[in-house]
Amino acid sequence: MQTVALGWLVLQLTGSGTALGAVVAAQFLPILLLGPYGGLMADRMNKRRVLMTTQAILGLTALTLGLLVITGAVQLWMVVVVAVVFGLVTACDNPARQAFSLEMVGAEQLRNAVSLNSVMVNVARAVGPAVAGALIAATGTGICFLVNAASYAAVLLALGTMKVADLHPTPPARREPGQVRQGLRYVARTPELLVPLVMLALIGTLAYEFQVVLPLLATGPFQGDAATYGILTSAMGAGAIVGGLVVAGHGRTGLRPLTLAVLVFGAAMLAVAASPTLPVAVVALAATGAASITFLATGNTTLQLNSDPRFRGRVMALWTVAFLGSTPIGAPILGWISQELGARAGLVTGGLTCLVAASIGAIALSRASSRRSGRAPRPAARTTGP
Repeated sequence: MQTVALGWLVLQLTGSGTALGAVVAAQFLPILLLGPYGGLMADRMNKRRVLMTTQAILGLTALTLGLLVITGAVQLWMVVVVAVVFGLVTACDNPARQAFSLEMVGAEQLRNAVSLNSVMVNVARAVGPAVAGALIAATGTGICFLVNAASYAAVLLALGTMKVADLHPTPPARREPGQVRQGLRYVARTPELLVPLVMLALIGTLAYEFQVVLPLLATGPFQGDAATYGILTSAMGAGAIVGGLVVAGHGRTGLRPLTLAVLVFGAAMLAVAASPTLPVAVVALAATGAASITFLATGNTTLQLNSDPRFRGRVMALWTVAFLGSTPIGAPILGWISQELGARAGLVTGGLTCLVAASIGAIALSRASSRRSGRAPRPAARTTGP
């Protein structure tokens, strides 16, 4: 609900896709800059306690934004400030939350847990935007922020009542100098981690900017309103629910299923871009949601299972940086493309980016197959310049 309301609020204040992209960028810039340090915090500290702190602050942030809107005091610069605070807290929250999954269920159930978590998130994504669209039409955007603020009470209650003795805690990392650089070097020399992160960085930058593109798709080609935006977002969330359930029951981990998922993701985005009518776009967005959640759940599980426990928080921080921290780069780019060339052009950019990421995965699979068979990949022929 807050994602829909935030995008609609910025459009109400400015009417600009570029401004919308800039606000989204402000929200995620701290993750890009500070994400690795948030991961180090997750490795050093009790993850459950970190989450209780960050979730409380996020609830207060949503409350502040809601009160600003309800009282009529909100201005664009205030939205930017609140977005930056949200990003600062998320830089600490997200790595701890990702790594905490393994501590809750253990390695054997991790893939299932990550997939079911994705299903729950996307149930909210399917229901929330539709409710948000109705609330915005009836009462304005402020109520959406206040409802979101209230929801954090349930999160804190769940964290506070967990049976701590049933968790599978990871021993905290000892404090040493250069630990962020250690994590970066560890990922750089581990292809099973580096390739998925490179793929996600591309997709997070230029493909997964739906909160920028979909409002413009709703108001532009389909000449709709907040309710139309809610329908588009709900369709993507509904598809993600189905995709998440399939992955939870039958999904696999590793680079091969990851590459296949991103290939389908790109094809589905191109289908959305080519959709002539709203019903066709809804169907294509459902397929996009299914493919996207398959990619995210598979990548998340692959990274956690292939990570040394000592570095897991820092590895998942890089996952957060690649997925969310890349938004300050991609959101203004996609906002400008969608504003100047149309929302369909923004979707085409994302779809083609997915195909490039799939090519990177295919090349890495080919090289790994050659190494296993004892044949090194043939080096490219050298050329000499003038």
